[in-house]
Amino acid sequence: MATVSSDLSRRVFKRTNCKMEGEFSLDGQMLSALMELDGKKTMGAIADRMGLDMKAMQALVSRLIDIKLIEPVGETVATVNGAFFDYLRHQLSTAVGPIATILIEDGVNDIGHTLSKFPRKHAAELVELLSRDIQREDKRNLFKKNMLKYINENVITRIKND
Repeated sequence: MATVSSDLSRRVFKRTNCKMEGEFSLDGQMLSALMELDGKKTMGAIADRMGLDMKAMQALVSRLIDIKLIEPVGETVATVNGAFFDYLRHQLSTAVGPIATILIEDGVNDIGHTLSKFPRKHAAELVELLSRDIQREDKRNLFKKNMLKYINENVITRIKND
């Protein structure tokens, strides 16, 4: 379960636009909270409007975060740079040919992001997703090996230094 800071009353959340996977159910409070979330109202204001104390709101927000229906507003997310996509395109083109660019765009979209604002934390997930499109096992393994090495040397190092 996601941990939400104790100073939840001043935080603002919005609904995510990520592709939902799996099944989940919403109770009435969760649905009401989702309808209230507009990316502008504080959680304190929403709790007052719903008649909930902050402890109940904290549990509700944690559940919504866990099922990836909401995300905080205003938190900056570290993104990959153009060099990552250049290297990814080169490695994938070596394995599957000129369709690599389209596969990358589709993969980024499937994860729920854009090329211009792709989070670093999803780089390995994208590599795994794209590797499924490589038919030959030897090429798939080489692609994953090269990309994971690149991620470890360039993407993860940046996260630690930021």
